Amino acid sequence: MFPTFDGHNDLLLRLHIHPENREAIWLTGEGKGHLDLPRMQKGGFKAGFFAIYIPSPEAHDAPDYMAQMENPPFSLPLGTLITEPEALPVAMSMARQMLWMERASNGQFKLCTTTAEIRDCLNTNTIAGILHMEGAEAIDANLDNLYAFHALGLRSLGPVWSRPTIFGHGVPFAFPSGPDTGEGLTDAGKRLIRACNDLKIMIDLSHINEAGFNDVARLTDAPLVATHSNAHAITPSSRNLTDRQLHMIRDSKGMVGLNFATSFLRRDGKQSGDMGWEDVLAHLDHLLENVGEDHLGLGSDFDGATLPNGIGDVTGLPTLQQAMLDHGYGEALMQKLCYDNWLALLDRTWGV
Repeated sequence: MFPTFDGHNDLLLRLHIHPENREAIWLTGEGKGHLDLPRMQKGGFKAGFFAIYIPSPEAHDAPDYMAQMENPPFSLPLGTLITEPEALPVAMSMARQMLWMERASNGQFKLCTTTAEIRDCLNTNTIAGILHMEGAEAIDANLDNLYAFHALGLRSLGPVWSRPTIFGHGVPFAFPSGPDTGEGLTDAGKRLIRACNDLKIMIDLSHINEAGFNDVARLTDAPLVATHSNAHAITPSSRNLTDRQLHMIRDSKGMVGLNFATSFLRRDGKQSGDMGWEDVLAHLDHLLENVGEDHLGLGSDFDGATLPNGIGDVTGLPTLQQAMLDHGYGEALMQKLCYDNWLALLDRTWGV
């Protein structure tokens, strides 16, 4: 089993929604969701990005949305903009939960802000966590909150989830669809990118539309990163990356994390876990061909998506790894894809 460095999960949302049950959710496991400390240890999860995400007032995973995504084609409307005063208490709640996870773990989990800390965690068998923000609703136009969250440990940020912010525009959940769905970054968004560069906060392009992607590429002095996105050539979802985008990521020495969400993996776009490994491996092969073996990793979307039945939860990581080995991926490549590439990307983004 190879150690896994994961590009994206939504465990903090579960802890925010059920704070009264956080000990069972995190420390002992309650048999729900995809992640908890015992299962992460069992599955070989060694490091990952933990997302602060502001739920829509009308949840995007409501039953009618789920039903539509199970029967493509579909085009789900974007949520309305959530203001900074509305978002900030929720974001702070999730940041507090991340700090609590470290305190409660008795040395088994650490919030990391440098690659040296992540390397030390691997050597001491401690799980390394990176605080990420998926959608910058909690950041004000003056960016004061960005500096505050950076002081709390924030080291990765996506300007948008799939609804607009004061910084830019996301892509809707749509299949079939491309990512060219609207305007690019706002003036505030351009200031946000420059500030993230100054602070060495990694910029995540997973949910941004094509115009915004292009704007970030023009402005940033850091590698381009999509923490949990797949190949549009295999699954034509608005959330997946075109070959042009993949080549831009490759040329910037950036990174793509394979998203385990079935609606972004299956060629038919269905949100159903009833699938084999064929489509998963097709995405990996296409991404390898277009970004190269040094710029691809895993970005599960644990606790935020419907997963293939063969993975199920974090304990399914070894099963996925075996499928990759059986497909012909050698051990040196597997080490890169499962762990080393993410660490090298952070070296290039944060500095060693």
